Amino acid sequence: MSRRLVAALACRINGSRLYGKPLQNLDVERGLTILDYQIAFLRSERVIEDIVLGVAAGPANEPFHALARRHGLRSISGDETDVLMRLIQCGEAAGASDVLRITTESPFTYFDPLPEAWRRHVADENDVTAVTDVPDGAGFEILAMRALAESHARGDRRHRSELCTLYIREHLEQFRVDALDVPPNVRRLDLRLTVDYPEDLILCRRVYDRFKESAPRIPLRDIVEYLDASPELNALVRPYALGEKLYS
Repeated sequence: MSRRLVAALACRINGSRLYGKPLQNLDVERGLTILDYQIAFLRSERVIEDIVLGVAAGPANEPFHALARRHGLRSISGDETDVLMRLIQCGEAAGASDVLRITTESPFTYFDPLPEAWRRHVADENDVTAVTDVPDGAGFEILAMRALAESHARGDRRHRSELCTLYIREHLEQFRVDALDVPPNVRRLDLRLTVDYPEDLILCRRVYDRFKESAPRIPLRDIVEYLDASPELNALVRPYALGEKLYS
């Protein structure tokens, strides 16, 4: 079977801490949203064959369908809480064997190892190939459609949620998982590059403004160096830094 990697982007407008996070502007003057930036980045990656937006049902989420149409992309509508099923629906809509998962409130993905991660994922017939030991929001997961379907079928309500790989992480013995090592200069679980609070948005806008000439492929190592030289920015988001290692 030929393998086909599709980026599945789960989107919803509601947020308890910051409304419409994927539609927040990174570049206010140009009206460039986080999601616009992510789509531009994903289109720059040769291993990704398609992009599908998995949009939560309801009229409030129509702006995501409109954004997909503007970019010439597919979008599906699915259950608001069952994000795992929306990822599956995205993959099915594009005939994917595997999906790339990044969260739509996190603009700055660590893209350097993505081609090698996909090569290893296919060669080793992995269920999951991930990079997670990087700043919060910069990692990614490549997920086999069969593993997502199994997770949904065997899991319970906790697993059929935004915690899309929780079932896999709780049952590692049932899956083939490869967690790629990363260089020390980006192995920084103490840093945060995801937008969940207003302070996060301030930080990500500053990062984008500093490196926008390199957009949409801003190297993570440059961002880390910039944040290390900007302690006032890190102080803004330090209370929210989780430092979580998803896979051993």
